[in-house]
Amino acid sequence: MDTKFSVAVHALVLISEAPLTINSDQIAASVGTNASYIRKILSLLKKAGIVEGRRGIGGYSLTAASEQITLLQIYQAVMESRTVHLLDIHQNPSDQCVVGRFIRPVMTGMFAEAEDAFTRALAGKTLADCIDAIRKKMDEAGNP
Repeated sequence: MDTKFSVAVHALVLISEAPLTINSDQIAASVGTNASYIRKILSLLKKAGIVEGRRGIGGYSLTAASEQITLLQIYQAVMESRTVHLLDIHQNPSDQCVVGRFIRPVMTGMFAEAEDAFTRALAGKTLADCIDAIRKKMDEAGNP
């Protein structure tokens, strides 16, 4: 899995918690990447209806409360897929070998179970859960 998902969550937490609208340059500075990459991520989130851009004001805002945005919705938006796909099987196992002949169906079933569990976990967590966890870490670290 690439980092689009974690970058998207990072950006959405910033957007949610910013006192004023926040722009891609500000988000990029926090994420540690360039603003054009952030705009690509935000474009996917906008297409999915998770954020809206404010022309003229130059910032982004959430279209729903953070409690209503699941991590699964964010994942699906930035990965541009309705299904979660985490694991792949090597392409050319030999049918001449007993392991090679049966590895694909065995691993496919195991991978599907893992991806289903991951999907359920993402569906059960919201952006608000991430924000709450960040606040807890800040409290533990003694940050205001």
